[in-house]
Amino acid sequence: MSDDDMVEETHGNGAIMYDTILLTLDGTPTDRAIIEHVKQLAKLARSRLVLLHVADGWAARTYGSDAVSPEIAEDTAYLKKVQAEFQSIGIPTEVELAYGEPDKEIVKWVQQKSCDLVAMSTHGHRLLADIFLGTTASRVQHRISVPVLLLRAK
Repeated sequence: MSDDDMVEETHGNGAIMYDTILLTLDGTPTDRAIIEHVKQLAKLARSRLVLLHVADGWAARTYGSDAVSPEIAEDTAYLKKVQAEFQSIGIPTEVELAYGEPDKEIVKWVQQKSCDLVAMSTHGHRLLADIFLGTTASRVQHRISVPVLLLRAK
C-alpha cells in the first residue's frame, strides 16, 4: 500500500482516517518526541491538530479558566509556540488550554473536538509506579473509543 493509498483509506462513514488528532502536551522536554512524530503523521494523513495542555497547578484546579498565574501564562505561550511550529509546515492547528485533572480533560476534549486519534508521550515509569499511581495515558485509553498513540519519551 502506498502512502497515497493509506491517506485515502476511509472509515465506514467516509471520513479520512485521522482527520483530527488531539495532541496532548505537558510542557516538558518529553513533548519533543511526540511533536516530531505527529508532524510526520499529520502531513501524511492530511490531519488537523488540536494541541491540548491541561494546567493542573493549584490556581488552575481552584479557579479553572479564571486562573491567573505564571503557570497559565507559560502554558499559553508554550502552546502558541508549538502551534506556530505546526502551522509553519502547513498543518492546521488549534490550541486548547484546559484546567484540572488531565485524564478527565483529555477525554472531554476528545469528545468536544470529535478527534479520531489521541497522541501522547509517556514518561516510561516503572511497572510498580504505574500500578500504584496509574497513568494518565492508561486512564484515558480506557475511557475513549478512538485509538491512542503512545510514544515513550527517551
